Amino acid sequence: MRVYGHDPDNPQQGPQPGREYVELLGGPLDGQLHDVTGMSPTEQQEGALLITEQGAYGPGGRADYALGDEPGRWEWRGDVP
Repeated sequence: MRVYGHDPDNPQQGPQPGREYVELLGGPLDGQLHDVTGMSPTEQQEGALLITEQGAYGPGGRADYALGDEPGRWEWRGDVP
């Protein structure tokens, strides 16, 4: 499984030991993992705007992901410029 922000050609693109990840569900980053190591529970609850070239706003646009119904998974809430 690929980790968000890692170069797809990097052989170390998968999850690394000692790190904490959430799975991204839906949207342009569906199926990727996002490293939340070091984020507080409150920050994890709020989610993040993740840069993506594949969203509705093209390169530099962001995909909005936040905690969904299942722990360890963030659900896509839409794209923003």
